[in-house]
Amino acid sequence: MIKNNFVEELTWRGMIHDMTPGTEELLQKEMATAYVGIDPTADSLHIGHLVSVMMLKHFQAAGHRPIAVVGGSTGMIGDPSMKAAERILMDEKTLRHNQKCIEKQLRQFLDFDQSKTNGALMLNNYDWTKGYSFLNFSRDIGKHITVNYMMAKDSVRKRLIGEGTEGMSFTEFTYQLLQAYDYLYLYKNYACKLQMGGSDQWGNITTGTELIRRVEGGQAFALTCPLITKSDGGKFGKTESGNVWLDPAKTSPYAFYQFWMNVSDEEAEKYIKIFTLLPKNTIDELIKKHRAEPHKRLLQRELAEYITKMVHGRDEYNKVVVATDILFGKGTKEQLKAMDEKTFLSVFEGVPQFQIPQSLLPVPVADLLAVHTSVMPSKGECRKLIQGGGLSFNKERLQDVGMLVDINSFLDKKYLLVQKGKKHYYLIKIHSS
Repeated sequence: MIKNNFVEELTWRGMIHDMTPGTEELLQKEMATAYVGIDPTADSLHIGHLVSVMMLKHFQAAGHRPIAVVGGSTGMIGDPSMKAAERILMDEKTLRHNQKCIEKQLRQFLDFDQSKTNGALMLNNYDWTKGYSFLNFSRDIGKHITVNYMMAKDSVRKRLIGEGTEGMSFTEFTYQLLQAYDYLYLYKNYACKLQMGGSDQWGNITTGTELIRRVEGGQAFALTCPLITKSDGGKFGKTESGNVWLDPAKTSPYAFYQFWMNVSDEEAEKYIKIFTLLPKNTIDELIKKHRAEPHKRLLQRELAEYITKMVHGRDEYNKVVVATDILFGKGTKEQLKAMDEKTFLSVFEGVPQFQIPQSLLPVPVADLLAVHTSVMPSKGECRKLIQGGGLSFNKERLQDVGMLVDINSFLDKKYLLVQKGKKHYYLIKIHSS
């Protein structure tokens, strides 16, 4: 049962770059099947993948059936689209591991209940290409698409004529045909009539629609979304330290949350349409309120909350909120003690850190901060700051200028969080040697 107009929904969300004629009519006429391909080049998705994953999520919400194709075979080749150099090829063992990790993450976004008519499917194209001989592929598939047709595609042409490139190997040249064959296979075996992806995939996708027309005499469709970039033109999902991953071991939930909290107002208006399922009237109202009081960062808060819960769950989101409060001065010692070590370290990852041996303890507070570490410039400055109520240990204000710091002053007998004023933090760690 079709619940709403998928194309109309994506249009107001700014998620359509191009589509073939007849796509909207197909989706209004029947419950359709569409797929998005994901190359398992890492053992986690990053937020650059999320646009196409959200397309599948919206597709399923509209009443249609989504397929996520993990590219076990195409991932061995490497897509030349938007690449200036050839990828390093991966072995099957690595790809299988990456596939399992990605599958687990996709289940957070899509409903795979096969008792439902539009239950999502997860497939691996290696399963239908591994037994296909080169001779048979050349005869059955290669004869239908001319070299002239393939070379006219931007992904190929730019690599062949671009300055500073090393050309393209036959391996990468065949990628376009392999992806086209995926579409043909899914069309024949799963009645899949739509392939979606980023705008850089247009050439690969339309090669698939052409192959289906020539082999099956059928009509298939293509729909692409814009490649999302940040307001400064940088690649979406990239930070100074690299990609923002969905795997909490690669990007902590706290760092993930902070990424969304720190996007610009312009980005927040765009992202809240793409990365949430909030309806148009709700988003319009949020944008209106945000523009009236931009300093409150209402949009960023709504966006960060929604997507952190979606990716990491409500419990991790709650931990992140407590951690944020602690960092910005509202937390208590009890909250700090209740924080798990992983979250604690991710929150204070960027603050100045010092290590001291446990054998140094107990030690006068002024000596600890001004002699054994450089938290304070001098003992006198340390005493003055304590007398003025401006120094805290683990969110408790110090009052005794002569106090001795012992092992019990440290959280879990490992960490001492020192705070000067409201915003300046330092972390002192115990090492056993």
